Amino acid sequence: MARKKDIYSTTKQKEPEFRELLDRYLRYWPLFVLSTLFILICSLIYLSFATPTYFSVASVIIKDEKSNGSSKDTDNFTSLGFLGGIGTNSIENELGILRSKRMMTNVVRALDLNVVYYDMEGFRTRELYKQSPFLLQLQQLDEKKLREAIRDEKNFFELTIIGTQQVQIKNLGDESILQTELNTPVTLEFATFTVRKNENYQSSKEELAPPPVTIQFKSIESIASQYQSQLIVELIDENATLIMLSMEDPLPQKARDVLNQVVFEYNREAIEDKNLIAENTAFFIDERLSIINKELDSVESGKERFKETNSLADLQLGSELIMQNASEYNIKQQEVNTQLELVTSMIRFLGSGKSELLPSNIGITDPGVQQLINEYNQLIIERNRLLVGSTENNPRVVNLESQINQLRSNLRTSFERIRTNLRISRNSLQKQAGLLGSQISEVPAQERQFREIERQQNIKEALYLFLLQKREENSLALAATGPKAKIVDQAYTLPYKISPNSNIILFASLLFGLALPVLYINSKTLLNNKVRNRNDIRKVVPTIPLVGELPHLTSDDQVFQPNNRSSMSEAFRILNNNIQHELYKSGDTGKGACFFVTSTIKGEGKTFTTINLAMTMARGGERVLVVGFDLRNPQLNQYAIDGKSLPGVSNYLKNNQEHLESLITDSKLHPNLKLLLSGPIPTNPSELLRKKKVGELFNEIRGKFDYIIVDTAPSMLVADTFIINNHSDLLLYVVRAGYTKKKMLDFVADAQADKKLTNALFILNDVKLSELGYGNKYGYTYGQERPNAIKLLRISLKDKLNYLMSLFTTSSVDKADSGTDLY
Repeated sequence: MARKKDIYSTTKQKEPEFRELLDRYLRYWPLFVLSTLFILICSLIYLSFATPTYFSVASVIIKDEKSNGSSKDTDNFTSLGFLGGIGTNSIENELGILRSKRMMTNVVRALDLNVVYYDMEGFRTRELYKQSPFLLQLQQLDEKKLREAIRDEKNFFELTIIGTQQVQIKNLGDESILQTELNTPVTLEFATFTVRKNENYQSSKEELAPPPVTIQFKSIESIASQYQSQLIVELIDENATLIMLSMEDPLPQKARDVLNQVVFEYNREAIEDKNLIAENTAFFIDERLSIINKELDSVESGKERFKETNSLADLQLGSELIMQNASEYNIKQQEVNTQLELVTSMIRFLGSGKSELLPSNIGITDPGVQQLINEYNQLIIERNRLLVGSTENNPRVVNLESQINQLRSNLRTSFERIRTNLRISRNSLQKQAGLLGSQISEVPAQERQFREIERQQNIKEALYLFLLQKREENSLALAATGPKAKIVDQAYTLPYKISPNSNIILFASLLFGLALPVLYINSKTLLNNKVRNRNDIRKVVPTIPLVGELPHLTSDDQVFQPNNRSSMSEAFRILNNNIQHELYKSGDTGKGACFFVTSTIKGEGKTFTTINLAMTMARGGERVLVVGFDLRNPQLNQYAIDGKSLPGVSNYLKNNQEHLESLITDSKLHPNLKLLLSGPIPTNPSELLRKKKVGELFNEIRGKFDYIIVDTAPSMLVADTFIINNHSDLLLYVVRAGYTKKKMLDFVADAQADKKLTNALFILNDVKLSELGYGNKYGYTYGQERPNAIKLLRISLKDKLNYLMSLFTTSSVDKADSGTDLY
């Protein structure tokens, strides 16, 4: 016997816990199926109505505008810290310009994105981008009044074509209606526009007239902010200037147009910045050409008058050798005077104190000064760009202004140094010319004066031709200005939607649908403080055996009816066999075995268990006596004829003249079942139970009956059961599933530890079929017929649900040849 117990324990320990966990959830498989189906259906409905979002992307390369090198003067300025931070434009600045709200505002204005067209037909509103049957061409928009209209919800209009040219404009805010014609200006409180037909509109079905379209006017600022938040500008490689622009939007065409327009607006501004320098240079050259032209006309007129006055047609040259030397010095003087004239003009320009762009490439031969002019112009452009979106108090603007002033001072100093050097060169050349002049003093005065006039003429002509050349070069530079951002890929849309992701949503729905029942079951278990099955009892009181599980009674019929084959009857037969086995183990195989039936509190079914167990034994041919020792709340009177008026145990204990045989009465349930009722309720039950006559009572009835089953009082409420417990062979302790609280089992464990309860055995009453242990859930229905339709109509809804759940929680093989008697 011990070996068998060891084998059972080892097998029990090796049973997989995963299988137990799986069985715990498989009992609720209909709940898992319904939950999963419901969540999946909700997900499919969401996917059918959700607006898909697509991902559009474009890529450009920003041209790196590096300087052509630095001169010695520039290096000197850099070493002094005057030119720090004004080199190549930082790529981060270009990214900031592309992301700027000003840039997006220009895009919104260019594409008229603040006018949105909707198709209100169907279950959901659909935006019509370039697919509206007619379009609005804005001519004027008052942002302030538009914001007021938006606040009053008067910015929604319904446009309907009437006939061929008539247009009805209905304000959905105040229900006002305005009729006009196509291509005719319409003036509202906040806008003026014309309505024209969309030549690219393609109807999806045959229609006599275009359908009505709802138009919404939105604030340019709000739309710019919206698309600015959607625009993503990223540098693909830190070592390159390749930039990727991307955007998520439900309308792929709209997203592509926005990305392309952002690149266009960026290039337009960059070209305008470049052309600004060329335009200022052209203005400076034209101004100088006008002055030089007047001076050249004056010199030529003087030459003409000199010849007319002196009647000269040709002059004889004096000495060829002297004139050749004089010619060389004249050329050098012309070059020096040209440079001096240009430097003087630049000094005068810088002395005006205006922070304007300087002309570049006008013939200054000093490369260092030319580099300073280029850097000065770049600072002016950067400052003007910042002033568009900020004030002069901006720290960046103040810093740039300081650098501009410093660089202007450096340029002025450089020009003055150059002018000083040119003057020294000019003076030296003049001295050399003076020496040559003394050598040709013999030349006639007329010839000398004529040569002076020619020299002035040559200087003016050279300067005039030089400026003409520079003007042409500047014009070519202005015409050949290219975009700053070279487009690598025009905006395109990925061929699949990025949201909602159907696979992820359906998979998540499947998981959520499975998780909901798990959460429900676990929360139900965590919140449940009642005993549900045998495992709840074993966890608290593992030392007391469980000899029977009584299923939930699903009808008003009792198990003590003749030839009853219900699950409850089978449960009591199993209980009877287990009790006989416990008696055999204890060594008591004779007649007169006495069983006490008790519970923790009232309502757990001890009287029900007592009477049905007695009936089960009586049907087996045994003589059974049921004794009512619950003197405070007798419940056995209903099973005896005129039970309320019959004497019983209380009469026997109080009156010494009473004979026990006269108190035993027949039951109305079975001939082999006798009853010894409790009798009238005494005022002192505990004192009566302490009398010696209690022992005499049990000794007398043991010899007359095969089994004595005693219905006692609840153990936790009164001490009556503990007082007479020593007269029992087995104590059947009834626990009701779904009624008895788990913490009440601690009372049983403490009573056993204190040896107040001996030979105790648990009976679990009112157990749901899904909670029955071992084979009970299958065996209780073996060989029974399933209820027919007429019977099902007679039972309550609760019983129907319990029956269906019992079918769900049994295996398909068992359901094929088993049934549950609901009656």
